[in-house]
This record gives sequence, C-alpha cells and structure tokens, in this order.
Amino acid sequence: MSNLPERREQIRLVHATFIRQVVALTQRPEGRAELETLLEGAEQQGWSTLVAVLRRIAKGERSPALLNGLDEEDGVIAESVLRGLQDPASLPDPSKAQDPTLAAPGLAHMIHAARTDPQALVLIGNMADQMSKVGGSLARLAGVVRPLINGERNPDQLCRGMDTQTRQLVLEILGELGKLEAH
Repeated sequence: MSNLPERREQIRLVHATFIRQVVALTQRPEGRAELETLLEGAEQQGWSTLVAVLRRIAKGERSPALLNGLDEEDGVIAESVLRGLQDPASLPDPSKAQDPTLAAPGLAHMIHAARTDPQALVLIGNMADQMSKVGGSLARLAGVVRPLINGERNPDQLCRGMDTQTRQLVLEILGELGKLEAH
C-alpha cells in the first residue's frame, strides 16, 4: 500500500473538526460571520494560502483548479471541504483521530519523513501544534513529536506521564518507526 493514502487520511483526521466546521458554515448563509471568524483564526496560524482558497469556495467556486499551488496539507484540507460540500458522507470522522490503529502508521511515516523532508517537517509541526491546542493526552503526544524526529527511541523516556492509551499509541509509533528505519 502506498504511503500517500495513509498520510492523506491522517491529515484529514487531524483536521476533521476544522473541515466539518468549514463545510457546515459554508452551507448556511447565517453562518458566514462565524465562518469568517474561523478563517481569520486559521489565517493567524499561518494558513493564509489555504484561507484564501476556502474563502473562494465559500463564495461558490468549486473548480478542482482551486487546489493548484497548495502544499500537501492545505490541498488535502481544501479537497476535503470541496468533497464534503458535494457529499457530506465523505467528511472525515473526528472520533477516528483518536484511533491508534489509524494514527500510528501515519504519524510514524510523517515523523520518519520529517528527518529529511522540510515539507514533512512543517506538516508534522502543524499537526503537533493542533494536538497541543486540544490539550490532555493529545498535548502529551505532541510533546514527543520533536524528540521522535530527533531520533529518541527510549519508550520509558518518551512515555513518562502518559495515560495507557497514549502510551500504547507511542509504542505503536515506535514499532512503525522501527520498520521504516530497518529499510
């Protein structure tokens, strides 16, 4: 299986709530002010290129050409919004972002790639930032992303203070990284 679908799905899951909010607010004329507030917040997080495209989508543009020039993360988000407007059943499920069986391989691939690919480093950095903002166990997981990129592989060091579920996810990420680094 290609890494791309797994990675794209991971991006969709990390940003599932945002994607769903954009779709819902775009479909409601009375949601325009709330949509603009959401987009302004995203713009302040450095997503100005994505926000420009989402504003065009909110105004009714639906051309796939809107995705031209977007980086991978922004492209996946914008494409998910476009598909969600056409078929709400295609929207990502935010609850699946907590599923370690889905998260571990995708995160491991991004962490592995971030060691040599600046784009992957930016992507995983943005994802870690999003996880930090959620707080709790996701914030603890975000806290080990940088050490993992830097080569830390000691599970006791990485999992200090984590609940059982988050620790299990880190162990699964370590397992996946072991497979990737063996090649």
